[in-house]
Amino acid sequence: MNTSTTMTTMTLHENYFGKRNWLDWLFAALVVAGGLFAFSRYSQAMDVYEKGILLGAVPAAIALGWFWRPLRVLMALVAVFSLIGIMSYQGSLANAEKVFWLKYFLSSQSAILWMSMLFFMSTAFYWLGMFSRDQSATMEMIGSRLAWVAVGMALTGTMVRWYESYLLGADIGHIPVSNLYEVFVLFCWLTAAFYLYFEAQYKTRALGSFVMLVVSAAVGFLLWYTVVREAHEIQPLVPALKSWWMKLHVPANFIGYGTFALAAMVSFAYLIKQQATETRWYKLTPLWLLGIVLCFEPIVFRNTTSQAGGSYWAVYFGISALIVAGILFGRKRIAARLPALEVLDDVMYKSIAVGFAFFTIATVLGALWAAEAWGGYWSWDPKETWALIVWLNYAAWLHMRLMKGLRGTVAAWWALGGLAVTTFAFLGVNMFLSGLHSYGTL
Repeated sequence: MNTSTTMTTMTLHENYFGKRNWLDWLFAALVVAGGLFAFSRYSQAMDVYEKGILLGAVPAAIALGWFWRPLRVLMALVAVFSLIGIMSYQGSLANAEKVFWLKYFLSSQSAILWMSMLFFMSTAFYWLGMFSRDQSATMEMIGSRLAWVAVGMALTGTMVRWYESYLLGADIGHIPVSNLYEVFVLFCWLTAAFYLYFEAQYKTRALGSFVMLVVSAAVGFLLWYTVVREAHEIQPLVPALKSWWMKLHVPANFIGYGTFALAAMVSFAYLIKQQATETRWYKLTPLWLLGIVLCFEPIVFRNTTSQAGGSYWAVYFGISALIVAGILFGRKRIAARLPALEVLDDVMYKSIAVGFAFFTIATVLGALWAAEAWGGYWSWDPKETWALIVWLNYAAWLHMRLMKGLRGTVAAWWALGGLAVTTFAFLGVNMFLSGLHSYGTL
């Protein structure tokens, strides 16, 4: 390394660390202390790879907290409430029905139900803000705050559920990313958290109305899945999932799924803004497409539900119809509240770029995991095949964007269509196909 390169590197390091204030260093100290506490308390339940993951998680958490400061408050509150929940159990799951805080707030199921309600409320307030005449955007601010609290409750529920699994037995304990119920929770809070970052970066809350629609749809599926399949019950892992690879592969995969969904909803907003003055109903294709997507779940699941489940999807269908009608008749006002098309295009691009990076990492990790579990890196299992299709779709999108300057309507439609491909890879494979990855039945 020559002298100029060395000086540049030193200057970058000095600027990076020189910007840190005492709160940054206090946060870093607390994260290190938390990592040491976790290691001293739970290291006997970890293998060498899991200890390595914990070691890497400490600087990663510090870097995230320094990069986006609101995460520091979120991490601190989640840590506090998770520890309160864990200590309230006093080593017995029976306390879940005896201790007030556990029964109504901090057991995993209670926290996740709060998450669900708060995401629904957040979506409602975002849409109320979209049509409100209040220029101070109070409703949208409430929607944003509720989304933050929902993310916090989701993370708290996840951490407590992790502990609950170990209370069932040391051989049952596992990180809660192993089945459809758990990964839907992961999808909801990851998608919302990435949206909240873009909301802060671009200083606009108008996109919350659209992004929270996909989060609320996921919550709707989660609640149905909980009632009909009793999916909230913690189950032992199947042998193939008893691996430290799961702790890396699944979260990376769902960062991809979440940001791809975010990009699709932003692209939908782009198309609504672009067609706001269109008066010919047959030209309003984005709205009819939304209607099809929102009504897709009742059509698919109606034959697999009980009478109560059927009633649930009837309500879902009615709400979906109201949403589509509201957007149809209020599209001019919605378009006026949305940011400029250039901003929407930029958010779409950055979401897909982040998602593609993590989805690529997840695919590589999945191949390594498959080699360890099944003796081969690739087997053309349906899940693997559709993961490759998803990867190729967004690789082509990014290639056209960077090499050919893809922008505007075509890019938006492509991103929106990508959600259909991603959804099939996520859910459709489990519903219609079978293979080595068919762990979550519907």
